[in-house]
Amino acid sequence: MDDTITVFWHDRMLDHEPPAGTYKYPSSPMIADDERHPDRRERVKNIKAMLDHALPEATEYESPERATRDEIERVHDSEYVDWLESFCADGGGRIEDTTTGANEATFDAARMAAGAAMAAARTALDDDGSVPYALCRPSGHHAQPTCADGFCFLNNVAIAAEEALAQGADSVAIVDWDVHHGNGTQEAFYDRDDVLFVSAHADHGSWHPEYHPQEGSLEEVGTGAGEGYTVNVPLPPGTGDRGYDVLFERVVNPIVREYDPDLVLVSAGQDAGAADPNARNLATRDGFLRLGEHVRHLADETADGRLALVQEGGYQQSHLSFATLGVFEGLLDRRVELEQYGTDDPFAWLEEPTELVDSWLDKAVEHHQEYWDLE
Repeated sequence: MDDTITVFWHDRMLDHEPPAGTYKYPSSPMIADDERHPDRRERVKNIKAMLDHALPEATEYESPERATRDEIERVHDSEYVDWLESFCADGGGRIEDTTTGANEATFDAARMAAGAAMAAARTALDDDGSVPYALCRPSGHHAQPTCADGFCFLNNVAIAAEEALAQGADSVAIVDWDVHHGNGTQEAFYDRDDVLFVSAHADHGSWHPEYHPQEGSLEEVGTGAGEGYTVNVPLPPGTGDRGYDVLFERVVNPIVREYDPDLVLVSAGQDAGAADPNARNLATRDGFLRLGEHVRHLADETADGRLALVQEGGYQQSHLSFATLGVFEGLLDRRVELEQYGTDDPFAWLEEPTELVDSWLDKAVEHHQEYWDLE
């Protein structure tokens, strides 16, 4: 079992700043004091503080290189990259009628985030004995080949998967447990079988006809050579620790084992947490610990331990530290006793609706049995 974490991080990622408004929406005269956008820099600063406080002896930092245009354009159309660079150079702003916005630093920060994800993938392939973790900001899994979406500009995990393939991997499995559907990652690999994409997410559907037409439904399974290699598992509101555990046991684990990839990448968004303002699920520190255990075991069983994590969402900035600590407790097979909290999660206070979760997972298993050996 690996006992160290290699964190790919650069302070430049703190300089991205979405436009001010009423939370993620434009300002309103009925709101006296605007609230900062949920993708605030404190999110990743708190994760870094957690690593430094709870796992200092296990954590090593490396500074990544920025992703080049050629590396970015393995996933994104050149015209979109030109537009994004120009949009940010002109000062950024809100992108039309969406909740996504940028400032002058966003393009460079996004290049750094993509570079961090690529470095994590290369480190996993090199098998240096650590758990590679790209502490990315801005996030990436909603960014599609031709557009920004959902606070994302460059698709970090997709760029990392392409880098792994360029480095000689024959196949990559991406497991996305962010509570929102990784529609951009799906779009990047929808007609391919060299990347398996498994996304478990709230059943939020499409949230914009132009920038987010994908629904993340069971029926979106890929096309052509990629049919069956997109595996969407919508989850009901209130899914918690038990539900995510059963999700992996019944769907994620058997599919990834059958696929048998050379590398497992995780889109690690901890916004399924019990207090997250952008979701309605109930995962706790213990539940995220189990997610860490699941992906570690999957990588050991299928990819000779080759595993890398790429940070996605998580918007309750305090709980994000507890949830992400849980992930690394599971990855490193250890528990951390925190002052005042011990091994508890102070945000855990609601019970999940277990029967509802079971019935939804039954539907997912039945649907994906057409392509995979599920019970």
